[in-house]
Amino acid sequence: MVHLVYCDDKEKVFEKILAGTKTMIVRGAAGRKIPHSRVFKGETLYFMKKGTGKVSAMAMVVSVQNYVKLTEDEIVKILEDNQSLLNLSSKQKERWHKKCLCIVEFKDVKEITPLEFDRQSNMDDWLIIEKIEDVAVGTSIPYNYDNSKFKSS
Repeated sequence: MVHLVYCDDKEKVFEKILAGTKTMIVRGAAGRKIPHSRVFKGETLYFMKKGTGKVSAMAMVVSVQNYVKLTEDEIVKILEDNQSLLNLSSKQKERWHKKCLCIVEFKDVKEITPLEFDRQSNMDDWLIIEKIEDVAVGTSIPYNYDNSKFKSS
């Protein structure tokens, strides 16, 4: 699978990733929401700066940490322990202060020829897809959450 990650434009997440000052991304919620437990080492992340409509960078997943039912203290410790890679602002620390966290470390960031993103109404800020062309203008397919479901063993 490949993953399309929306980068917060107000917090300059995309710029931090390109500059190499951010090599880890976090998503959190009250429960196990996408991408929790659905992103794996060796998969590809594609990044899109929110508001641009263009997918313009990619990277390789190095490691993933999934957490559930965290206490307040555990949340603070996990975010703080990973801060050197996460590079979160205080506003982002507040936003991602959640009981379930998915922390994804990546490497080998490279800019790509921008792909025009075909936004559909049912899309979240992290998409799990077979290939990036599935969400690119001209080659996109109707999006559903089939790839986001937990795999049965």
